[in-house]
Amino acid sequence: MNFSVKEIYHTIQGEGARSGRAAVFCRFSGCNLWSGLEHQRKNAVCNFCDTDFNGTDGQNGGKFLTAEKLASTIERVWVDSTSDSDHRYIVFTGGEPGLQISAELVSSLQTKRFEVAIETNGTVALPENLDWVTVSPKTWNSFVVTKGSELKFVFPQKKLAPEEFKLLDFEHFYIQPKFDEQYDDNLLKSLDFCLKYPKWKLSLQTHKYVGIL
Repeated sequence: MNFSVKEIYHTIQGEGARSGRAAVFCRFSGCNLWSGLEHQRKNAVCNFCDTDFNGTDGQNGGKFLTAEKLASTIERVWVDSTSDSDHRYIVFTGGEPGLQISAELVSSLQTKRFEVAIETNGTVALPENLDWVTVSPKTWNSFVVTKGSELKFVFPQKKLAPEEFKLLDFEHFYIQPKFDEQYDDNLLKSLDFCLKYPKWKLSLQTHKYVGIL
């Protein structure tokens, strides 16, 4: 299987239950909910997306012909960026990483002692051997990932409500204020929601506060 990767980089996980942890992020190209083209944004399911996931021109990006070649590149980025050969952690994101990730790729990384995580919109079936699954729902249409490690709801959304997902099988439930021109208001609404419904915890995009990727 070929893999199209926008970028691979070392950073600090900024959101959710793993916030603050060093990680390599691998951003796959492409998404099934938006083309990534600005002139089509207003008609996209998640028109608030803040990510450039098109192409393969980012840091360490490119086309990878095998799972092993991609896994080796991820390992190199980790080794070149840290002084610790343990605690290896890789997060697959996008776009929609479920369109490309495979059980073979996950196994290759686990053989290299990585804990393997994914951040997905939940509309594509995932390999069963992933170590950590974060679902950030944008639509109920074709929603298939109904269990995982954490559900992170970007709040508010016009056509979707957190209550629709509260009975799914996740260990953690997070409300994350939508990062747009109404952010201050979104943050207040998120705080109020978490105070009213304590099943949900507040997730802040700390990487944006401290100015890292």
